[in-house]
Parts: sequence; structure tokens; C-alpha cells
Amino acid sequence: MPTKKDDVYGDHISHKFNNELMELKTEFLKMGGMVEAQVENAIQALVDGDGHMADEIRANDKKVDKMEVEIDEEATLIIARRQPTARDLRLVISVIKMVADLERVGDEAKKIAKLAIKLQEEGQAPRGYVEVRHIGTHVLSMLHDALDAFARLDSEQALRIMKEDKRVDEEYQAAARTLLTFMMEDTRNISRCMSVMWVLRALERVGDHACNIAENVIFMVKGEDVRHTPVEEAEKVVGR
Repeated sequence: MPTKKDDVYGDHISHKFNNELMELKTEFLKMGGMVEAQVENAIQALVDGDGHMADEIRANDKKVDKMEVEIDEEATLIIARRQPTARDLRLVISVIKMVADLERVGDEAKKIAKLAIKLQEEGQAPRGYVEVRHIGTHVLSMLHDALDAFARLDSEQALRIMKEDKRVDEEYQAAARTLLTFMMEDTRNISRCMSVMWVLRALERVGDHACNIAENVIFMVKGEDVRHTPVEEAEKVVGR
């Protein structure tokens, strides 16, 4: 729920401008919730071998794409009509960047759904599902927390998400090594194990996009770009 931090985007003389900014935030969070559900359902479809659910995820991806276009248009109109400055401009620019990340998360969910269908047809892989569940839970938590940090304008929480990204990378690399070792020992399962490997890669990318959203939250709140900077530097920015 919004807290006092949100009020900095609701103190304009023009009530219409206030409403436009709040609507932009609301639509972004709505898209975020949909994308989060897409990833969660894709993981479930894979683990359960549920081709019907996987088909639904692929169909819903068009809705995600449509939301991205609509939010982009809304943000562009705000810039054209209101010519926002300072914090308002940072909000609008950040939303434009973050919806692109959400759309790409949706694409990763669609990839997982396609692989779920492939594995349903070929038969489940003998290894990798425990790792899928573990990394899936981790990146879903990051994505949820990134959206929450945006809603509450919480730069400290955003910083914690940036730190989590390294852990996800390490978990992905460990899982990939385990699967590669198994494939070398039993070449009969290479095709199915490779499908699981691509799922793990897609989940790792979801974590990357959650981290990107967190970086934009810090930019919105602090006014400093922490992309491509060490976490230690981002800590200094957040601590100011």
C-alpha cells in the first residue's frame, strides 16, 4: 500500500497532473502483477507437465505486450503535455524503462511455457526440477520486492534486490554445472536436460530484470544513476 513517501508525487497544484502520475504508477504495478503471475504459472506448468496452462501463458503474453505499449503512450503524453521536471521527470522516464523490463520478463515466462510444452511431449527430464523451483522462488521474490520498492519508493529495499542478483547468478551457475555433469554421464537425456538448462537461463534473466527495476527505483528516489556501478557505490548513493 502507498505510504507517505508516495505523497511526493501527489502535491501538484493541478489535480489532473496528480491523477495522471498516480494512474501511471497504478498501470505499471498492474502490469507487474500480471507478469509476476506469468512467471509463477510458467514454473508450475513446467513442473506439473501442464500443457494447457502453458498454452494460456503464451496467449497472455499478447496482453503483456499491449500493456507495455499503452503505458509507454501514457508516459509519452505526460511528457508532452506537462513537461515534467526533476522528480516527476525521473518517475516518468523510469516507468518507460521499467515497462521494457517487465515486457522482457513476460517474454522469459513465454519461453518457459514453450519449454514446458516441449518437455510434456518428450517426457520430463530426469534432473533439474529442484533447481528450477529453487531459483524460480528466488527470482519471483526479487521481482515482487522490486515492484513493492517501486510502490513505496523504498531505495533501501531496492538496494537489497541488487545484492540478491549476485546470489542468483551463483545459483544458476551451480545448477548448470550439475546438469552438464549429468548429461556427460548419461547422453540419452541431453535434449531434455538442455530444455531445463534453458529454463534456468530464463529464470536467471528474470532476476536480472528485477535488478534493473531496483536500479531505476534508486534513480527515482535519489536522482543518481546506479546502473553499471558496483553495489558498494550504490550503497553510498542510498545512504546519502
